[in-house]
Amino acid sequence: MSEISNLAYVEKGAKIGEGVVIEPFAVVKKNVILRDRVCIKSHAYVEGYTEIGEDSVVWPGASVGAKPQDLKFKGEKTYVKIGKNTEIREFVTVNSSCGEGTTVSIGDNTLIMAYCHVAHNCEIGSNVIIANNVQLAGHVTVDDYAIIGGMTPVHQFVRIGKHSMVGGMSRVSYDVPPFTLGSGVPYKIRGLNIIGLKRRAFSLERRVALTEAFKIVYRTEGSFADRIHGLSAIISPSEDVQHWIDFCKSSKRGLIDISPE
Repeated sequence: MSEISNLAYVEKGAKIGEGVVIEPFAVVKKNVILRDRVCIKSHAYVEGYTEIGEDSVVWPGASVGAKPQDLKFKGEKTYVKIGKNTEIREFVTVNSSCGEGTTVSIGDNTLIMAYCHVAHNCEIGSNVIIANNVQLAGHVTVDDYAIIGGMTPVHQFVRIGKHSMVGGMSRVSYDVPPFTLGSGVPYKIRGLNIIGLKRRAFSLERRVALTEAFKIVYRTEGSFADRIHGLSAIISPSEDVQHWIDFCKSSKRGLIDISPE
């Protein structure tokens, strides 16, 4: 049975699953779908065509599903979809998408800490951690297991690769390759995210393969494009290395360079 406070406002038409908790002064509008065991804390506001997956929590002051802050938006039907066991912490803003039928998506087991902004058309994967006051501009993609340190703005259309670690108080204007560690203003690659890969139980063999690829790409001469395109001719790429190659080849925004240090 769900627990909905008499002091909460739940508009007729909202779909509420089993075991949902809606605390006093929370607002849930008519087109919202709350799956089983979702918790909407006091003073949170959920609107638009928003779906929140099982066991997820929206904390006080958060706003989910408001219309995008994009002057191109003309009232079209757009969506927000949040996965299972994800936390939207205090005063986070997750805007809806822009463009008929498009979706802002956040995966499973993801933590978005206080005061973050997720703009229109963003796609955030599963098992992602986004620390306090990170600001994601429109059309940003954050792949699975990425971590973004606090107080970091991310430029529109940037993609942050899986298992990467972005240091706090950085400024990210170009794509961040997977498995890398970086920081700074402007942002620079500092190395592989070795500690993160160990925590994710990457075997020694997988880490060695990535290390060899990293040395070829970032520590040898020639243009970056030539080094990436020639990587598969120098070594036999593992699945991880092939993903890295494909990520770099498909980059539309451009890639972060390595620090000269």
